[in-house]
This record gives sequence, structure tokens and C-alpha cells, in this order.
Amino acid sequence: MRAFLASSIGVATAAALALPLALTSPALAHPAAVTGSATPAAPAGSTQSLPLEPVGPAADRTPGVPGMSTSPRLPETRGLSARDVKTFSLVGVVWDDAGTQLAGRVQVRTRSVDTSAWSEWQDVETHDSEHAADLDTAERGSGRVRGSTAPLWVGQSDGIEIRVQAEPGGRAASGGLPTGLRIELVDPGEAPHPQTDAKNGTPDAAPDNSPADDDDKGDLALLPGMTMEMAESSSANAPMAPMGAQEIGALNKADSTADAVLADGSLEAAARPYIGPRPRIVTRMGWGADENLREKGFVYTSTVKAAFVHHTASGNNYACKDAPAVLRSLYRYHVVSSGWRDIGYNFAIDKCGTVYEGRAGGVAKAVLGAHTMGFNTDSMGVALIGTFSSTAPPKAAVDSVARLTAWKLGLFGADPRAKTTLRSGGGNLYKKGSNVRLNVISGHRDGFATECPGRLLYGKLPPTRTSSAKLQGRP
Repeated sequence: MRAFLASSIGVATAAALALPLALTSPALAHPAAVTGSATPAAPAGSTQSLPLEPVGPAADRTPGVPGMSTSPRLPETRGLSARDVKTFSLVGVVWDDAGTQLAGRVQVRTRSVDTSAWSEWQDVETHDSEHAADLDTAERGSGRVRGSTAPLWVGQSDGIEIRVQAEPGGRAASGGLPTGLRIELVDPGEAPHPQTDAKNGTPDAAPDNSPADDDDKGDLALLPGMTMEMAESSSANAPMAPMGAQEIGALNKADSTADAVLADGSLEAAARPYIGPRPRIVTRMGWGADENLREKGFVYTSTVKAAFVHHTASGNNYACKDAPAVLRSLYRYHVVSSGWRDIGYNFAIDKCGTVYEGRAGGVAKAVLGAHTMGFNTDSMGVALIGTFSSTAPPKAAVDSVARLTAWKLGLFGADPRAKTTLRSGGGNLYKKGSNVRLNVISGHRDGFATECPGRLLYGKLPPTRTSSAKLQGRP
């Protein structure tokens, strides 16, 4: 073991010395919301952004919208009548001011491409502003950030009808709706990959794997079909995986010690005794992230002291084989529709327990996310794909939360059963600048007043803390 550790430290240290400092490049203008990126290698995803129109008296509205008022004194209501649209798979609503809450109800029905049948009316979760960058950060102050509902995955559809009704006497001014309401219809497109070896799905060649910064990106050898942005993202996971790898392989507990050096760049990190086995992680390349959408460069914090568990609130009506498409849709919704620099979560987990890399910058690194407003610094966000308020999360997904946190928190010396102190960046529970004691594995609702991660997933966190600590080998 000692010989292996010395070898691991040597390899990992060389890689760590090549890691760049945090990159905080200026904000970039994102592609137009109506079409996908023009880069040939990019996924052919797209976003249709349609303004919502005032809805007339109840008698003029399509009947049968459950829960919507039919009183002649109708609260402010906006929407769209049933219509044909280009194919999409995920829907959400955005508005101008990210600081304004949508106090009301959003319901949609969609028409399936496969069956041509219209769905029943479905609720869209309206409270999503707690999934966002912290106040007074460059990401929050970019001028692009908008208010948004949670996204809803509906599968391939080509028809939409929507109603948004203000809550009578709600929190918004005069009980009305936010200005600039638009419905976002997201098509995830396909996921292109660089040329690979059909036998094992790894790149035909493994060129220089050193992480890139703005000065040395030109030295990266690109695989066929790979853009510079794809290379930048992929190289951030070196040497855990070669350039263009679609997944990062699992490691046992002993072999995972080398990852600790990559995490914080210190030799002392590899001597930490409690690092769980690394789970298999599907990379951004593996799920088909369009790297042209996000801002260039990465932003890091100093450490990872806590993990916040979320659900995406996007519904459970997806097959595990569709999870990459769901992720591409969530990513596009976060960046193009909501105006964030990248997808908000650091990791995502599907209902079958597969772990996916989220925000770019390296899975072993302390990447600043936009998942728990007020507590994004020195933390990580893990989102289970689905809605778990009244549906129990699958055991495979919960088990993956334990495995992922045992590894990632272990890289930074954190005990999953312990508590830690984080400084609030501001929110609806804690004042900005206050020091808050939280569980090392917390639910989103512990840092922000929200339903997330859903009642039934939140109830799984106590045994998950125990399982995670056990995987780390703690007594």
C-alpha cells in the first residue's frame, strides 16, 4: 500500500502542479435563444421563447384548467392557447427580474410527437429562484439572469397550451404577475462525440491531457470533432480520464487517494485516511453538453465543506436512457433561458443511480456552483433528476448520493455525519454574512426556505449520512 501511495502521489502531484488557478473570464454573450449553436460539432439543441399573452374573461378561456379561477373577477392571467410549435421536450417559464417571485400557479398541457395525444394539465413548480448564484457575485450580476420556474420534462412534443394565474392577494405587487413572462420550449438535440474506438468508447488517441487555461489552450491537441471549448472542459478531469473520455471510471477506496491531490493541490491531501471509493461518473462529453453555451473558464472556491442535496423538480416521466437528454435540456434552460454561466448543479444522478458531471471545471475540484442561493461557496450541489415530494426516490439513486459524497467530501477531509459552518451569502433564511451551522450533507431546504429536495428525498438524508461515512471507512 505504501509503495502504491507513493506512486499515486507522484503521478497526482505532477497533474496538480499543472492545474490552473481559478479562471473568472468576463461574461460572454450567449447564442440567440431561438436557435442552437452554429458550431458543426455542437448538439443541434434549440430553445423557442414565446411571450405569454393576457387571457380574457373566464368565458373566453379553454375550459377544464384544474385549480384556475373561473370567477368573472379573474386574477391576472397570462398564457397561450393550444398551438403547434417546433419539437421540444422540456418546458419552463421565465420573467425579467430574477429578484421577483412568481406568486401564482403555472399549468401546461402538451401534445406528444409519438401519439399526437394531448396530455392532462400538469403543474410547473413556480419557486426556483433558490437554485441560483449567490447575490453580489459576478454570475448573478451579469445582466442576463432572469427569474424562472423549475423546468418540466414532458418528452418529445409539438404542441403547447399554458395558463399562468396570479395568486389572489399574492406576494407580487397588487397580486399581479412578474413582467416579461415567456414560455421556454427546450429541445435537447443529439449528443455528438469526438471520434472514438468502437470497442471501448474511449478516444482513438490520448493527446496532452494537461488542464488548459487561457494562455495554453492553443497547445491542446483536439480529437476529431472536438472544439476548443470541449477540450477545455475535458482536460479539467485529467489525469483521471483521457481527453474526450465519456466517463471517469470507478476506483476502489485505496486507489482513490490520488484524487485528493487533484482536489486541493497538496501532498498532505493524499494522506487523508477517509476517502470513499470513486464512483463511475459520466462526463459532460458523455452526456453531450454543448460547451459553446457556457461561459469560458472555470470559477473555484477554496474547499468543499458541505454537500447540498436537491431534486430537479422536472418530473419522473423519463427513462434512464433519456437522462442525458434531460441533462442537456436542464443545462440549456439554466444557461440560455435563466442566464446562468453554466448548469447550476455540480453533479446529477438519474433514477438508475448513474452519476453525471454537472458544472464544468473538474469533478475532483471545488467548482463554484449555482445550486443553493446563499451557500454556493465551499459547497457542492447534487441533484437527483426527478420530483420527490410525493414519490419516493429510487434506492439506486439514494445509494449513489452516499457513494458520491463519500468520495468527494473525503477528498476535502469532510465527515458526512458531522456539522460544518458556512457563511451565508444572503437568502430567505439567513442574513448575508451570518455564520450558519449545517449538516455536512444537507438538503436544499436547510439553507433556503424551499420544498427542495422534496419531502421523501429529504427523509432519506439521515441514513445517507451514515452510509456515506461507512464508505469512507470511518469508525
